[in-house]
Amino acid sequence: KWFVGWNTYAFWMGCILTGHWVLAHECGHGAFSPSQTFNDFWGFIMHQALLVPYFAWQYTHAKHHRRTNNTMDGESHTPNTREEMGLKNNVERHGGYAAIHEAIGDGPFAFLQVFAHLVIGWPLYLLGLASTGRLGNDGKPLDGDIMDHYRPWSKMFPAKIRAKIAVSTIGVIASWVGLCFAAQEYGVLPVTLWYMGPLMWNQAWLVLYTWLQHNDPSVPQYGPDEWTWVKGALSTIDRPYGIFDFFHHKIGSTHVAHHLFHEMPFYKADVATAAIKAYLEPKGLYNYDPTPWYKAMWRVAKTCHYVDDLNGIQYYKSLEDIPLSKDLKKD
Repeated sequence: KWFVGWNTYAFWMGCILTGHWVLAHECGHGAFSPSQTFNDFWGFIMHQALLVPYFAWQYTHAKHHRRTNNTMDGESHTPNTREEMGLKNNVERHGGYAAIHEAIGDGPFAFLQVFAHLVIGWPLYLLGLASTGRLGNDGKPLDGDIMDHYRPWSKMFPAKIRAKIAVSTIGVIASWVGLCFAAQEYGVLPVTLWYMGPLMWNQAWLVLYTWLQHNDPSVPQYGPDEWTWVKGALSTIDRPYGIFDFFHHKIGSTHVAHHLFHEMPFYKADVATAAIKAYLEPKGLYNYDPTPWYKAMWRVAKTCHYVDDLNGIQYYKSLEDIPLSKDLKKD
């Protein structure tokens, strides 16, 4: 009963906190209030309470909207190439994720993908260790440098916003200090149960949304030679999330409209989505997948592993379609 009770609390409180996270997301876009000062004030408070460096995320999320599904300069869930996944000559596995996939099999590897995204994906992204773009703010390749959300001098950010980045980082540090004081006063276990459990579900939800909104075997990823802002925005996918639409302000089921008009208030996004669908769907330009989100998550985890190249129009491919090394040796 203890285990079930606290996990039930963590799940639903994390669900509710994701609604707060979405409101701060609206503030970051300037869509919550006509006053950007008001937006930044409340967005900062709501995001810092969830250990999100508000101004740093505000900048990188704006870049995500500017460069959606750009294989080089996109931000968050930038696709890996076959070489980065450990493939050579299209079919030979020589290490990395390709070798892990062969060692553990299709299902366990898909589970590993889900775990990596939903459990550790968000902190790794903020630390610059996963899912960032390949170019710094100056447009130059990173050459091994890490683009994190905490250092004001990170290659992620232009010099003019370094003060804001510092404020965000100080805010996150202050939040952690507050949690340490709470742990000393009340104990580590109460802080973990009341705060960290819901926070992990909150982080899982926000990564899930971004993952499923822009990744599917049917949706293209564009190299710099093919990418345009409109192509990127129209490569967004709306999906049904059932009751969670109520808690999360329909962020997943109206995301095409959000990418086309990111400063539009969320509470009219369903009206805008209906109009956009009526216009784009007859032209074959509206992406909607009626698959339940949990089934779509599993499908994406099994099929969206890498792209062949960073140029041209690319579609995700799956390691499940690559022959096993032992089978190649037999041939």
